[in-house]
Amino acid sequence: MYVKVALFLISSLILSACATDKYVKRDEFNSTVQDLRQSDEALATDLAGFRSQFTEMTQDLHTKFEGYDATLGNLQGRLRVEMSAHFGHNDAALRDGDKPALDEFSEVMRQYTPHVVVTVEGFTDPSGNAEYNKQLGLRRAESVREYLVSNGGLPADQVRAVSYGEDTARQLSPGASGESGSVNRRVSLVVDYVGLAPQRVD
Repeated sequence: MYVKVALFLISSLILSACATDKYVKRDEFNSTVQDLRQSDEALATDLAGFRSQFTEMTQDLHTKFEGYDATLGNLQGRLRVEMSAHFGHNDAALRDGDKPALDEFSEVMRQYTPHVVVTVEGFTDPSGNAEYNKQLGLRRAESVREYLVSNGGLPADQVRAVSYGEDTARQLSPGASGESGSVNRRVSLVVDYVGLAPQRVD
């Protein structure tokens, strides 16, 4: 990618010179190439820092969640946290028993803000109609989002809520409802790491 950008900029420099009937001086050309190399090296350094901090954040969450019913997985440069926050049938109220895990999650996230965006995904079991379940899933996601912002101290503009309702592809126990479908009535937290912090805030 960086090579393509470099070639594009060099080509633009040459074409610009041709358009004004001027030759590109060797020292100007060499200076441009040197600038591009330095920019490429800086981007590579930033990428290495990104990977290091993303790995550190993931390890922190693994440590925090050892005592909870939660799983973590990487998804195309994002971190998915399948939480133990489950809900009663036709209910969007956050249970007290799920709050400690959300507190631990918030504690880790605060160390990396303003460089993360958290998306709370809400789900339902397949009972009821799809439109209602989409709304119920959103109420569940918003319930957790409100807790993360109000109690967890996460910036409101960096926590989003979406609903997948009864989406068949996202059900942990396909088709299950009632007592056996509790695993489907849940939220997931997706962390997008959108920047590099110069250092962690402890």
